[in-house]
Amino acid sequence: MNRRRKDIVSASERFDEDNVTSTRHLPLAASTTKMPDIEMKSDKKTDKKDDKKDQKQKEEQKEKEEPPKPPPTPVQEIKYNVVLIERAVATLEPRFAHRALRTMTALRKRLDDVVLRNAVDEVFVKDTPTKQSLLSWLPDAPPPPPPAAEAMEVDSAAASKPAPAPKAPAGPEPVPEVDMYLRLLIMHHFEASPSTYGKAIDLAHQTVEKMQALNRRSMDPIAAKIWYALERAYELGSELADARPLFLAAQRTASLRHDDETQASLINRLLRSYLQYSLYDQADKLVSKTTFPASAGNPQFARYHYYLGRIKAVQLNYSAAHANLQQAIRRAPAAKLAPGFYQAVHKLFVVVELLMGDIPDRGLFRHPVLEKALTAYFDIVKAVRTGSLSQFQATLAKHAAQFEADRTFTLIVRLRQNVIKTGIRRLSLSYSRISLRDICVKLHLDSEEDAEYIVGKAIRDGVIDGRIVHEKGWMECGGQKGGYGPEVGEVFSRRIGYCLELHNQSVKAMRYPLNAHRKELAAAEGAREREKELAKEIQEGDLDDEDMGGEF
Repeated sequence: MNRRRKDIVSASERFDEDNVTSTRHLPLAASTTKMPDIEMKSDKKTDKKDDKKDQKQKEEQKEKEEPPKPPPTPVQEIKYNVVLIERAVATLEPRFAHRALRTMTALRKRLDDVVLRNAVDEVFVKDTPTKQSLLSWLPDAPPPPPPAAEAMEVDSAAASKPAPAPKAPAGPEPVPEVDMYLRLLIMHHFEASPSTYGKAIDLAHQTVEKMQALNRRSMDPIAAKIWYALERAYELGSELADARPLFLAAQRTASLRHDDETQASLINRLLRSYLQYSLYDQADKLVSKTTFPASAGNPQFARYHYYLGRIKAVQLNYSAAHANLQQAIRRAPAAKLAPGFYQAVHKLFVVVELLMGDIPDRGLFRHPVLEKALTAYFDIVKAVRTGSLSQFQATLAKHAAQFEADRTFTLIVRLRQNVIKTGIRRLSLSYSRISLRDICVKLHLDSEEDAEYIVGKAIRDGVIDGRIVHEKGWMECGGQKGGYGPEVGEVFSRRIGYCLELHNQSVKAMRYPLNAHRKELAAAEGAREREKELAKEIQEGDLDDEDMGGEF
């Protein structure tokens, strides 16, 4: 029995020891299993970072090793634009045609006879009448250089065999819009040289006749550019007046067909034709009788506002001219894309601001595109600002040729009165009394009578505060207005009244909150509904004496 008891005790002790050891080793085992997982995750993150760095380094090395892709050649660019035009015709989406025409400004500077001939050969695979018509406007390709003498030694038998005729690959003929696009490129190429102005006019006439005969609405974006090329050809050939009847007839047709793009282009063409020959009345009548399409592009709107600004400036409506010129500047392309138009608009803008009595911002004359173009106008601004009539006359005589070329000479001549007014204002601030003779000397006027007339007009217009003493021959200038006086008191009283009114309105808004009357309306409506229900129940006899009251 004692042995059995000892065996049972020893077995129980062994069991307890096993449990203790197992419970002691459990957290260790768990920790040992979790630790390598954490380490593995960190290793994966670092490995990914290292892989990304290696990939970036490899890509940078490839970019350094690989040379940059050359820009597309003019022929490739023309072929790509042809694909866009065909896509625009197939999908009836003019935006693809606009994308192709957007590259016209940069592309026409790279055109020559070889590029155009190669483009026509690659676009028109078959030998069609359209292709022959396009190639007839271009000079023949130069013959290939003669082969070397060694290469000319060929077998007599091989030489006697006739060469096989090349086979033209089959393919669909391009759409008529492609023909118009290539004709437009050829016209711009002809307009680059004075010797080909006549050919440009002939080609423009033929293109317009063919375009009107086709009468395709998918050709409208290209038609607007063709009319511009026609007007440019006539202008370079000094025959712009001869194209005016053609523009008028086409503008009537475009307005009847609701062709907004062509109509906007033709209105600008007509306005330019009128302004070129100083027909400002006819240009003003055209603007009053027509409506410029609202869906026209920004370049067309910029030209239209520029022409309106010139018309309004000549008609002495300087505020309207200033507004139109501001719109032209905002809608114009970037300065680097269209520097000529950007400079022309700002030249007229500076003159109009001076005529309005304002001085343009000095930073305008530091613009990299405008700095050289506005040099003469900057001298005029300095003369007007200082009120020196002699400096103004010298600057006007010095840059007269440039002002005539810019067609701003007549407007700048009007600045003489502004210069005199500025000079008189400076004299009135410097002297309390000055003789008319001294005014003539300082402002370089012709006589004392002119000085008296100009000073009197300046006093009447409110430019200066003073009076003319005719008997003694001088001008008495009023003292400078002080900081306190009846005018200042009136201004302060108006401001104080406005503040008091604002305070009273604020107090009323705080006292009577918004939508407070709606609660009263809701309560009134509820009372009316209860009265209607009560009357209905009385009529039906549903109410008894207890409901209506004890005495009733």
